[in-house]
Amino acid sequence: MRHKEHDNHDRWLISYADFITLLFAFFVVMYAISSVNESKYQMFSASLTSAFGKQIVKSEAIVPTSEQDLLLKSLVDRRNAKLAEQQQEAMQDIAKKINQVMSALVKNGQVSVMQTNRGVAVEINASALFNQGDAVLQGSAINTLAEVAKVLEQVDLAIEVEGHTDNIPINTQQFPSNWELSSARASSVVRLFIGHGLTPRYLKAIGSAANYPVTSNDTAEGRARNRRITVTILSPSFERTAPAPKDSAIK
Repeated sequence: MRHKEHDNHDRWLISYADFITLLFAFFVVMYAISSVNESKYQMFSASLTSAFGKQIVKSEAIVPTSEQDLLLKSLVDRRNAKLAEQQQEAMQDIAKKINQVMSALVKNGQVSVMQTNRGVAVEINASALFNQGDAVLQGSAINTLAEVAKVLEQVDLAIEVEGHTDNIPINTQQFPSNWELSSARASSVVRLFIGHGLTPRYLKAIGSAANYPVTSNDTAEGRARNRRITVTILSPSFERTAPAPKDSAIK
């Protein structure tokens, strides 16, 4: 004999339990979202930016507080080390090429090429470029500096040209002091570089007169060495300082 099936009036409890479970899960998620650690989020964002951005940042600025932060810091450190290594190799290549194009002057001691913490410094004795008390580049110097310009045109870096004199005062109609002479000599080199394709806004002419001697001015040999032009090719880690033009006008 077949028993008659009875309706289950408690089945609504199953749907109600499912609803309560989902509602509980929803509020748990909402609470988790509202409890984001803002400092860690900002640290995570900064880490990603520095790891995949274009600028080198100091890794010490990112304080590791978790395994994830340590991993991100490691990525930043490796990337910064790789970029620093590439920059160092690029500056070494520039120094090597300049040594080659100025080999004749390097051999006779009129030019020295060295790497510093700022970049590559090319020190040229003034007698290889100018007549005494003058700021007009001589023929052979023009050809040599033109070859240097070809090297610098390929790297697109900021360049400082600094003129130096000895401590013997000059007082002519054209150069009332060593300030004018050193500035004019630096400007002559800069103008030549611009004429051979270098970007003007990345060039700077500096006149230092007799304020930064490399040796004593007590002898003729020392004074001759102090009369010089220093061309410094700044490494990429030194930010270009080209002031933006101002649009304001005086009315």
